[in-house]
Order: sequence, then structure tokens, then C-alpha cells
Amino acid sequence: MKLHKGTSVLRKNQFNLKKVKMSRQRILIKYGGNAMINPELQKEIAAQIFKLQQSGFEVIMVHGGGPFINKSLEKAAIKSQFIDGLRVTEPIAFAEIQKALIGEVNANLISVLNQNSLRAVGLSGKDAGMVTAVKYQHKDAEGKAVDLGLVGEITTIDPGLINVLCKEGFVPVVACIADGSDGQSYNINADTFAGKLAGAVNADQFIVLTDVDGLFLKYPDPDTIIRQLNEKEVAEHMGTTILGGMIPKIQSCVQSLKEGVKKAIILNGTQPQQITEYAIEKKEIGTTLTIK
Repeated sequence: MKLHKGTSVLRKNQFNLKKVKMSRQRILIKYGGNAMINPELQKEIAAQIFKLQQSGFEVIMVHGGGPFINKSLEKAAIKSQFIDGLRVTEPIAFAEIQKALIGEVNANLISVLNQNSLRAVGLSGKDAGMVTAVKYQHKDAEGKAVDLGLVGEITTIDPGLINVLCKEGFVPVVACIADGSDGQSYNINADTFAGKLAGAVNADQFIVLTDVDGLFLKYPDPDTIIRQLNEKEVAEHMGTTILGGMIPKIQSCVQSLKEGVKKAIILNGTQPQQITEYAIEKKEIGTTLTIK
């Protein structure tokens, strides 16, 4: 059967479109730090995400909200306290944290992304029962139990809602709040939440944005940045080079890799161009985590 030229071109274009859909990679970005409080940086990060979508990537975001939470707690005369980089969440503080994360940070971030050519959808772990959690039983370096209050540990993740949104070209933006099976709500460390979600949604790449260019042996000497770090080296650096808020970031990267994520990296969120420099241009930047 002879095909008209227009028909053959149409079929060729349909074939190419199918190839693009089949080859789409998925990136989960953990967004936090000072990049969240600077409106211009927010717009630049939105532009980078748009470039990722234009290059064929599906993008998911998980956000924290430390600066906003600190401000809300201060306004409510509640003292902020951290243990091993994790926020202590007393019941009196939880309501303020939830309002800051969902009512302020998530809502504002959705507005910024949508104003910059994206179709963002605001979520938390509560939506459609996507994430369930239990109270996190934390132990310090000496193995002693430490009560962090209403801090949660993820038990299950249903990726169905995320998969549907990504397939339709939306950008899911997820706040790190989840319920337990008994209805108790929990605050979950955003880095930990992001790493677990990256594994559950079969992300190809997991990007953790922070306020520095990566992990430094002797911060801030740029010549001492550690470009590659495997699981054994993480253990060697823990408590010396890896301190404070960097602890859950590194741990979340390792966890994501164990759960099937192909690449995990720490980049500087105050330099938004690093996102596409890494994901599209394949530049050697940041600190990349590996299992071996």
C-alpha cells in the first residue's frame, strides 16, 4: 500500500514522540536552604526545572522549610532545638511546623513554579495516603535513645499518585508531613523523606540542594571539595567532616542508592545553574555519592 508523504511524516513523528516518552528519565530534587528564601533564586530554580522538562526529564520536588519553620516557631515563642541535624518536634510545635510547610512554603513554591511555565501540584505525604509513618526512635552516637517528639520514620510509600502526575507532565511538589496508621501526624526530616521517596518512585537521579558546593574536607577551601564519596568513606567521615545538617543529606543519598536510585549528588542551590550543568551538560560538580 502506497502512503502519502504527509502520512509517512506523521508516522515518523509519532514514532519519535514514542521514543522520547520511553526514554524519559526521572529526577527528584530535594529543595531547601537559603535558595528557598530568595525570590530571585526561586525563579532561577524554576527556570532550571523547566529546562529539565524541555530536555525530557520528569521532575519531582521535595522541600523542607527550615528558615520558615524557625520564623513561625519564634513568633509562637517556641524554641528550636536540633539533635544530630534533626529537628525536635514537640506536640506544641507541630501545628506551627505543619502550617509553615504546607500553608506557606508549599503554597508559595507552587505559585512561583506555575508563574514560570510549569504545572506544579502541591502535595504532602498525607495526600491519598501516599506516605505512612511511625514515631522515629532516634539513638545518639553512644547508642542512647533520644526522644525527638513527633518526628516520623517512613514505613510505606505508594507512588501511584506521583506516577500519574509525572506521566501527565505535572511537577509534584511534596511537603515532608505524613500520618501514621492511627492518624497521628508526623514531621519527617526533608532529606530523609526525599531519599526514601526517590527510591519509591524509581528516580534515575536524586539531587540534594544545599547552601554549599558539596562536602569539603576543610571547608571552605575550594581545593578540598570531595567529588566522589562511597558508603565506606561516608562512615569514615561521619562525625568529623560530615556534621550537623550535612548528616541527613549524606545519609539520604546513600539510602536512595540502596533503594535503586542510579545517581545521588549534593549541589549548591544558591547556584541554580548547577542543576542543568549536572543533569544535562554532565559537568563534574558537587559531591556524588556511590555505594561502592
